[in-house]
Amino acid sequence: MSLKATNNVETNKYELEIEISAEDFEAAIEKAYLKARKNIAMPGFRKGKAPRKLIEKEYGEQVFFEDAVNLLYAPVVNGAVEESGLELVTRPEVEVTEISKENGVKLKATCITKPEVEVKDYKGIEVEKVVNPVTDEDINKQLDALREKNVTVETVDDRAAENGDDVVIDFEGFKDDVAFEGGKAEDFTLSLGSGQFIPGFEDQIVGHNAGEEFDINVTFPEEYQVKELAGAPAVFKIKLKSISKKVMPELDDDMVKDSTEFDTVDEYKADVKKKLEEANEKHADSEVEAKIFDKVIENMTAEIPQVMFDNRVNEMISELEQRLAPQGISLDLYMQYTGQTIDTVKKAYAEQAEKQVKLRLALEKIAKLENIEVTEDELKAEFDKLAEAYKLDVDQIKQFIHDDDLKKDIAVGKAVDLIKDAAVIK
Repeated sequence: MSLKATNNVETNKYELEIEISAEDFEAAIEKAYLKARKNIAMPGFRKGKAPRKLIEKEYGEQVFFEDAVNLLYAPVVNGAVEESGLELVTRPEVEVTEISKENGVKLKATCITKPEVEVKDYKGIEVEKVVNPVTDEDINKQLDALREKNVTVETVDDRAAENGDDVVIDFEGFKDDVAFEGGKAEDFTLSLGSGQFIPGFEDQIVGHNAGEEFDINVTFPEEYQVKELAGAPAVFKIKLKSISKKVMPELDDDMVKDSTEFDTVDEYKADVKKKLEEANEKHADSEVEAKIFDKVIENMTAEIPQVMFDNRVNEMISELEQRLAPQGISLDLYMQYTGQTIDTVKKAYAEQAEKQVKLRLALEKIAKLENIEVTEDELKAEFDKLAEAYKLDVDQIKQFIHDDDLKKDIAVGKAVDLIKDAAVIK
């Protein structure tokens, strides 16, 4: 087994010519036969006892070729990629170009590689830091949040429903006079104006009184998750069972004592202001970092393969699934609730993914330019930190994260610190 040639066919794209000798191929065919024969029955032989030559005569000499190639695939292709010295950004596409017992196997592996990156002027980046002042409106929002926690609910029976009310409804949806799946519920609590339902649904409940039964007409969004309903008009039969409203109490010292660690409204307001100022300072720091990163991206050049952006989008979707899982929500259900498709989700992530890929490439290049190194002590400390964070042993963490990958992450972190330390903050 050997790598015969590495051909650069276009920017960031290589074709590896790989050969498997006839001897190695024969050994793999024999392994494939031994593995498969237990399931093969031939006249005159007990199941699993038929000779290989007889099976090949009956089904053709190629009968075990595919299984034999599959047995060799991983070590052969991985070995060839390692021998080529290429840094791939996705799995290679492999095709068999020639195959025979006499001459062995020839493979062609098409590889997409990490691009060459140039980055300049990453030291001394000038950015402005803007810390927003805390306003009375900001403070009042926090005070209102405390009032919200102490809100009481009153039944409304002397007026029609308004935005901001909570209503309890029974509903059933019909398309072309036929009830559709998932369109029915009883005793459903809905906050009017929340946007929980598709456009037009909540607006048409406003103005009705408790006890009324009525129809509302809506049109599902064109990109609605359920294809049968996307863009379709529908009628919902509604029974408005009750209306309630939230009554906000006045903020006073008693409420503050009961709900916080403070004794008076003035003490609580002072603490709210302090925390808001700290949050604004932290936000300003984040904005500064974002501006620095934007400048780094602006000052980098590279012909980046589209697959790197696509891979990052897919990773972000996987991360979304992981965040949804503890809530018992699948990605499909999330898209149904939000009226999205997988394509709209990918589109929403595309810009952010592009920036992240470009920034990572630029930072890796800066780490090389600055000869940033990672010591074994730093690597160990980072593994220990991850183990503590995930409540796992270090050995368990190492099953998922390779030393070299973590070293790259640490080096990139050092590159970030270098750039930020060298930046000029106005």
